Amino acid sequence: MLAFSLPVVMNFWLFIIVFIICASYLLELVVSILNVRALAADLPDEFADTLSPREYLESQRYTRATTFFALAESSYTLILTLLFIAFDGFSYLDLFARRYSADEILAGLIFTGFFLLLSFFVKLPFSIYFTFVIEERFGFNKTTIQTFILDILKSGLLIVIIGGPLLASIFWFFLNTGSLGWLFCWIGVVLFSLLLQYLAPVIILPLFNKFTPLPEGHLRNAILEYARQQKFIIQGIYTMDGSKRSRKLNAFFTGFGKFKKIVFFDTLLEKLEESEILAVLAHEMGHYKLHHIPKMILASILQTGIMFYLLSIFLKTAAIAEAFSVEPSVYASLVFFGFLYAPISLLVSILFHVMSRRHEFEADRYARSTTGSADMLITSLKKLSKANLANLTPHPLKVFIYYSHPPLLTRIQHLRQT
Repeated sequence: MLAFSLPVVMNFWLFIIVFIICASYLLELVVSILNVRALAADLPDEFADTLSPREYLESQRYTRATTFFALAESSYTLILTLLFIAFDGFSYLDLFARRYSADEILAGLIFTGFFLLLSFFVKLPFSIYFTFVIEERFGFNKTTIQTFILDILKSGLLIVIIGGPLLASIFWFFLNTGSLGWLFCWIGVVLFSLLLQYLAPVIILPLFNKFTPLPEGHLRNAILEYARQQKFIIQGIYTMDGSKRSRKLNAFFTGFGKFKKIVFFDTLLEKLEESEILAVLAHEMGHYKLHHIPKMILASILQTGIMFYLLSIFLKTAAIAEAFSVEPSVYASLVFFGFLYAPISLLVSILFHVMSRRHEFEADRYARSTTGSADMLITSLKKLSKANLANLTPHPLKVFIYYSHPPLLTRIQHLRQT
C-alpha cells in the first residue's frame, strides 16, 4: 500500500508546483497582451501640451519593446525551470551540496548559493540585452560595461556578506528551536530589515552612486523653507548621479526619524523647474506626514510573519522534497516553498499595490494643499512621463495586479478635482 501511495503523493505535489509555475506564466502572458492591445492610437488630450504625436508613438514603441522582451525572458525561464525539474536538477544540486558538507547549514548555503548562481546566469544575457540594446535604442542607457560589471560584483558581495549570515540564521532557527522556529525567524528578519533601513543610506547606496549635497542657492533655500513650514526635519538634501546609468528621472526620501534625506537624481534637476521640484518634494513628504511609510512597514512585517508560519507547516511535509528526489531538508524545502507560495505572494502584492495606489492619491492631495496648487505637480508628472516614456493608457488589469502607482491620467484627474 505504501509503495503505491507515496508516488501518488509525490506526483500530486509536483503537479501542483508545475501548475503554479505555468499558471503564473500564463497570467503574465494574458495581462501583457491585454496591456499592449490597450495602447490608444490617439494622444490623450491631457498630454497635448506635453507630447508631440511622434513622442507619444515613441512611448508606445517602448511599452511594446519592454513587454515583448519581458515575455521572451519569462518564456525562456519557464522552459529552463521545467527542464531543470524534469531532469532532477534539484536532486543533483542537493547531492553536490551534501558532497562538500555534512553540516545541514553549510550544505544549505552551498545549495542555495549555487541555485542563485544558476538563476543569475540564466538572467544575465537578458540583463545585458535590456541594458545595452533596448535601453540604448530608446536613449536611456548611460551604463558603461565597467559600471555594469562592477554593479554585479558589488551586488554579489553584498549577497554573500549580508544574505549569507541571514540565511544561515534562518536555517539554524528552524533546525534548533522546534515549533517556535518560525517566530524566531520572523523576529530576527524584521529586526535585521529595520536595521538595514538605517544602514543602507550610509553604507550600501554609496557603493553604487555618488551622493553630493545640494549646493547653496535658491532651490535649497526654498526646500528648507517649505520643510520648515511643514515642521519636517531633514538631515540633508542630496543629488545622486543617476545619469551614471540612465537618463530616466526620479527622486526619493531615505532614512528615518532625524536622519531623513532627500535625494534628487541629477537628471531630474536638469528637466524640472524649481516649482515643479518642490511639488515632487511635497508629494514625497506627504507620504511621511500621512504615516504611509510605517503603515506599509507594519503590513510587510505581518506578511513576513504569515510567510514564516506557513513555511513552518510546509517543512513538516517531507513528501514535497521527495517529489523532487531530494532528501528532506530545511534549505530544499525553503526553495520549494517559494514555488508554492507564489499565488499567496501574488495576492499579497495586489493588496500592497491597492494600498500604495491609495497612498499616492493621498500624497498628491497633500502636495496640492500644502503648495496651494495642483498645477506644478501635474506639470512635473507630465514631464516625468515624457522623459521616462511612460505608458499613458495601461490596461485596468495590468494596473490592478502590477501597478504600485495609479496611471498618470487618473492621478491628474484626481488632482484637478476640487
